[in-house]
Amino acid sequence: MPTDDLFIIKVASSVIALMVAIIGHEIMHGWVAYKYGDDTAKSKGRLTLNPIKHVDPIGTILVPVLLFIANTPFLFGWAKPVPIDMKTVIQNGGYSAAMQVSLAGIAYNLIIATFASVVLLSMSLPNTNDEMMYIFGYILLYQIIMINIILAVFNLWPIPQFDGAHFISFLGLQMGTAKIAQFYQRYEPYGMIIILIILMIPGLSSYLFMPAQWLQHALLS
Repeated sequence: MPTDDLFIIKVASSVIALMVAIIGHEIMHGWVAYKYGDDTAKSKGRLTLNPIKHVDPIGTILVPVLLFIANTPFLFGWAKPVPIDMKTVIQNGGYSAAMQVSLAGIAYNLIIATFASVVLLSMSLPNTNDEMMYIFGYILLYQIIMINIILAVFNLWPIPQFDGAHFISFLGLQMGTAKIAQFYQRYEPYGMIIILIILMIPGLSSYLFMPAQWLQHALLS
C-alpha cells in the first residue's frame, strides 16, 4: 500500500475513533441523568449523534491536532460537556445516582474498547495484499481501543472538572462530609491548567497513563 494511502487511513481512523469515544462519553452522562428524571441534555439537543452538537474547539480540534502533529504515543480530547441538572438527579436517585452519572462516560469508553478488542482479535493481521477497507477497519478498531482506554483513564484522574473528581465529591457527600466537594468546587476553574502542567512535565504524564498501558496490554494480548 502506498505511504500516502496509509497516512490517510491513519488520520481518518483516528478522527472517527476519537469522535466515537468523546461523543459517546458525553451522551452517556446525559442519558443516565435522563434516566433519573433530568431532561436538560435532551431538551438542549445533546442526546444526539450529530458531532456538530458536541464539538469543543479546543478539546475536539486543537488538542488532538497538536498531539497528532507532535506524534505523541497517545491521542485524546474531549467534547463539550452535556448540561446536567445534578440537583434533579440527586433528588430522584440520591448521591448514588450522581456517582452513576459521573462514571457513565468512563463505563461507555471501557465497554466500547472491550467490544472492539473482541472483534479485532478475531481478525488476522492485515498485509499489503488485503483490501483497503479491511486495513482501514483493522486500524480503526485498534484506534478505538487505544483512544477509549486513554479517555477512560484520563477522566478517572481526581482532578477538578474531571469525572473522577465528581465521583469522589459525591462519594464524600454520601458519606456525610462536604469538605471534598467544597475543595473541588474551589479549584474547579483550575482543572485544565493542572492538566496542561501535568502534560508538560517530562515523564509525569507517562506515569499517570500507566494504567492505560496495562489495559491496552490486557485487551490486545
